[in-house]
Order: sequence, then structure tokens, then C-alpha cells
Amino acid sequence: MMLASSPAPSKLADNFFLARQPILNRGQRLVAYELLFRDAAAYNGAAITDDTEATCTVIAHASQLGMGQVVGDQMAFVNVDTVGLMSDFIRFLPNDKVVLEILETVKATPEVLARIRELKRSGFRFALDDVIGQSDDVQKLMPLCDVIKVDIKDMRPGTLPALARVLKNPQQKLLAEKVETVEEFQECMDLGFEYFQGYYFARPVILSGKKISPSQLSVLHLLDLIDTDASSQEIERSVKHDALITLNLLRLVNTPAVGARYRINSVGHALMVLGRRQLKRWLQILLYVKNGGTQEFTSPLLQLATTRGKMLELMTEYRKPEQRVSADIGFTVGVMSLMDTLFSIHMHDVLESVNVLDEVRDALLHRGGDYGAMLSLIEHLERGRDGQRLAQMLHALELKPAELYAIQLAAIEWVTEYNRGYS
Repeated sequence: MMLASSPAPSKLADNFFLARQPILNRGQRLVAYELLFRDAAAYNGAAITDDTEATCTVIAHASQLGMGQVVGDQMAFVNVDTVGLMSDFIRFLPNDKVVLEILETVKATPEVLARIRELKRSGFRFALDDVIGQSDDVQKLMPLCDVIKVDIKDMRPGTLPALARVLKNPQQKLLAEKVETVEEFQECMDLGFEYFQGYYFARPVILSGKKISPSQLSVLHLLDLIDTDASSQEIERSVKHDALITLNLLRLVNTPAVGARYRINSVGHALMVLGRRQLKRWLQILLYVKNGGTQEFTSPLLQLATTRGKMLELMTEYRKPEQRVSADIGFTVGVMSLMDTLFSIHMHDVLESVNVLDEVRDALLHRGGDYGAMLSLIEHLERGRDGQRLAQMLHALELKPAELYAIQLAAIEWVTEYNRGYS
């Protein structure tokens, strides 16, 4: 597998996993990622135990990667403890792309408060992590922070409304973290929270009687035509039947990302330039762009689906070199893994609407087979939890942390460049 577009993984990558957790605003648009670096000690048996080494390693990771590559046009929230705050390493981070997230272990000593004020004068912004009450440290740190993160899972039942009322003020934005259900999201919306972190947006909310929209059915029909090797004329006729698909296709092929040397105005020419492999990939992604507008690329569901697709493709390429068809199947599994959420219908019903291979069906319904194992690994990685379980999954797939790390970076970069090219 060639990952030439991504930087060579550093030695640090042997010890860490990267997780990006999306942060959304009230309009359900992606505004930031929290970057979490998890120790891979369970994989290689060498844990980092020194706080200074661990903190500096995380900051070195984040600065080395280049924030534009890892978070695109969004902001990055990076955890810092007392050691990180007081270290010189902190200045390696770009103050225009980063929000420094003060961990709950940080004590509001005079030295720490002075250091935060100094960094604020340098242009850094701060978030206060895991607030569940008004301790003495919280009260001293709050006035210096731009965002207050409330851990809604650690709150005693019924106490969130009162805390939100106390914390809410014009100087700080409230962020609800660990939001896992639509009901939790709605409660936090009603309480005036501005930002939301958690995977509630990726959980399918099944609506009885819900149907796939006509425009989405048109895309699924086109995907079926490609999978059954229909003639170019039949595919062109089908594209022309849907004005929105035609418009988006012509917009796509006339972007720098496709690289056409002169303007393309006909559907036939556009399909010839794009080719069937790229057409299929574009159609799979188009399903997530509901209005055909460039603003949809801040859709967290689109970002998650395309990143999964590219990671599964690259992982398959790495594990099965020269098997391009297998890699394409991997991309399909990743992108389709969120279609039950997209359509608000059961995955079984999604698969009734489009012909897929048995191995794709098994991966999507049961996380079975090789593709299902890779998809499970990616889903586990997204949450950034339980490094030991992640290490076991890597062992089963015969992947090393450094290889996974390189795949992640290449996939993130591809998604970022795709979005920029299309917009």
C-alpha cells in the first residue's frame, strides 16, 4: 500500500492511537474535533508512566501532525494537564487552530492561573474539561476559559438543569460531552448548550413507515447499474433523469480535484472523464449530501462515513496488496455503515434497496467476516476507549499501531482534500 501523501509515521506512533471526536454546534454542523491520543501499551507492553513524558508526547504528536491535516478547516481541542500547561512544548501548537482543554486534574494554583493568562495573551483559547459541579478550582479557572465542558454522564440524575443555569453566561459557551442519544441532545439544546460532543448523531433513529427519498433512490439505482455492468448509455440516461445528480456531476468534474483541462458541459463526457470507479465512489458520498450544497461537508455524518470508507479501503489495500476490487468493497462497507442513520430505517431495509455482495451484507448486519472485523476496529477507534481491546483487534487483523496510524492520517487527509476540492 502506498501512503505517499501522508507523513511517515514517527516512532511515537508505535505507542499511541489517535481518536478524533467530533464537536457539533446547535445547527448540527461540525465545528471542531477533540484529539485523543491513547497509549497502546497493551499492544507492545511498554507503557508510558511518567506524566511529563506522556503530556509532552501528546503535544509533540499534535504539533508534528499539522493541525490542518488532522482536523481540516475545523478547530482542534487538545487535552493539557498541569505539566503540559507549564511546559515550553505548548508553544509548538498553532494558537489559531487549537483550544487547550484543561483537564479536571489541574489545580488552580497561582502559578497555573498566571500561566493561563500568559498563554491567553499569546492568542490561545481554553476549555475547562469534565465540569460536574462548582468546586473551588472550577470557580477560579472558569473566568479564564472560553468553553465549559460538562460531562453529562457523570452528573447525578436531575442535577444538569441547575448546573447549566449556574454556569451559563455571555463570556463562556457550554459544551455537553458524552451525548449519546437524541433525547440527551435535545435536553442539552433546551438548556442552552452551544456545543455537543458524542456519537448521538451516528445512532440510527428508526422512524416507522419512513421511506428512502426519490433522489436517494435515484442514486441507489445508479449504484445498482454500475454494480451490474450496465451499458454507458443506460447509466447516462439514468443520470439525466435526475436534475440534481446531473448538476452535481457537472460541478464535480469541473473542479481542480478531478483535473479536467477544459470545461465539461455534457453528461456523457463527464462520465467518461470520471470513470466508473470514481463515479461509484462519488455516488456513495453524494447520498450524504442532502441538498447538494457545499455546506453539507460540515455534516458530521458525511465526514464519519467517508473517513470510514477510506480507512477500510486503505486497510484492505495494505492487508491484500494488488486486490483493487477488495479495496473498493472496503470503501463501500465503510460508507454504507451509516446508511441506517442517514435514511432512518433498519440496515436490513437499506440492503433491500440495493444489491450488495454477501460479504458486504454480513459486515453491515453482523460485523461478520474480514470487512466486519475491520469496520469494528474503526468504530472502536472512533470512541478512543479501551486500548487493550483495540490492541487485541489489531493483533487479529495482523496490523501494528504504526500501520493503523499511517492509514488514519492518509484517510483523514484524503477526506479533507476531497471536501476542499468539491467546495
